[in-house]
Amino acid sequence: MNRLYLIGIDIGTSACKVALFDRGGHVLAAANGEYPVYYPEEGWAEQNPEEWWSAVCEAVRQVIRKADIRPEEIAGVGIDGQSWSAIAIDKGGKVLANTPIWMDTRAQSICDRLNEEIGEEEIFRIAGNSLQPSYTTAKILWYKENLPEVYSKIDKILQSNSFIAFKLTGQVSQDLSQGYGLHCFDMRKGKWDEAMCKKLGIPMSFLPEIVSCDHVVGTVTKKAAEECGLAVGTPVVAGGLDAACGTLGAGVIHPGETQEQGGQAGGMSICLDEYKADPCLILGFHVVPDKWLLQGGTTGGGGVMRWFEREFADYERLMKEQTGVSSLNQLNEIAEKVKSGCDGLVFLPYMAGERSPIWNPYAKGVFYGLDFSKTKGHMVRACMEGVALSLRHNLEVAEAAGARANVLCAMGGSANSFLWTQIKADITGKKIVVPASDTATTLGAAILAGVGTGFYQDYEEAVEETVTVTRTHEPNPANKAIYDQVYDTYLELYRSLSGMMTKHK
Repeated sequence: MNRLYLIGIDIGTSACKVALFDRGGHVLAAANGEYPVYYPEEGWAEQNPEEWWSAVCEAVRQVIRKADIRPEEIAGVGIDGQSWSAIAIDKGGKVLANTPIWMDTRAQSICDRLNEEIGEEEIFRIAGNSLQPSYTTAKILWYKENLPEVYSKIDKILQSNSFIAFKLTGQVSQDLSQGYGLHCFDMRKGKWDEAMCKKLGIPMSFLPEIVSCDHVVGTVTKKAAEECGLAVGTPVVAGGLDAACGTLGAGVIHPGETQEQGGQAGGMSICLDEYKADPCLILGFHVVPDKWLLQGGTTGGGGVMRWFEREFADYERLMKEQTGVSSLNQLNEIAEKVKSGCDGLVFLPYMAGERSPIWNPYAKGVFYGLDFSKTKGHMVRACMEGVALSLRHNLEVAEAAGARANVLCAMGGSANSFLWTQIKADITGKKIVVPASDTATTLGAAILAGVGTGFYQDYEEAVEETVTVTRTHEPNPANKAIYDQVYDTYLELYRSLSGMMTKHK
């Protein structure tokens, strides 16, 4: 039977997305599966990986049913996932505890201690990243110090995509692009550094063998096939980081090309062909061979608007029942009526602490400039502008490190908003092109499967066949001049408030 299709699986923060693609990158069917984030204590954010798997199984079955294809026609499966998980499994593959996710900052004190004992510079020299509580490293040590009954049973630590690959194939793996979550990973060589493992106190035995992102780690087992509906023997590749797969799916495979991320989190990924690190940013390997990604990762992306809609859009949800216009589109419409710069209203989008470039787990979201003249539309637009200001902040730090972005390739749900995308172009002064924004991440995962199984000859062919730009946004010079002043206020606000954004005594 001809194998005509590829499946991409995306393990996001709020839901998994599964999409079936043909050779041209067209989506034949897609489905989502939701799961919760648990916040048991302040600074904690965790998920149950088995709930990911259940959601994936249901979504895969839906996709196969919607597309009306035979599972045997699927040539391969690619998986991408959120960063910095620390999924502890025992020798039998049982998940030992919920995994802290990328928003989790419970291990700050461990980072402080290790930075003091080993030295920030020494850690950065090997890892190319500063040691922060969001990463996987300190979460493993948190298990050791706080959950000894879990730690004593650990056989391997997995990432989000490697966990789903394990459930599908029974094979343990660690892809190259997710290595950056551990500070015993040599960012120049793409290998584990045994000496740093010892300094950090992380057993080498916990760490799976590193493989390329398009490496076929195994095939779908009989048990997995029964649970998710895929055919026994379907090849599964290692996959990679969601931001890196989204970067590939947006067509970014050459040095200097840049992805702008508009999912739950915000930020950007600049493609490099040489090592360039900055302690304020995030450096990882691209899912494309022999390339790095210098990334800015923020907590305030599309999640800011999801929060605003959830808490303040009762009226819009009511109107949706009458008009059929989504609440988010209604919010977009009222924001569009407000002038650039929001008449002085500025928003700091630090809704779960903040990652790059300020790295403050205690940072908080702030509206500055409220008065009786401000409307809901002002607040919505300020949210959009605040996220765009954080993007500019990261881009400027990257440029100072020698990595200049020219054109931004936007992806994620936020790219569906013409207004928000134009705001980002105006604030950054960068041209923004928008490929198929909603499917870039799952497409990137599917491309990995396509290259790994020989469905595509190489990445050049895959991108040429699958990635199409749907629209372009040029920055407006007049708006850019306004936003330059807003940006100065944005930076000064955090500088002025940073002393208050510290750990509670």
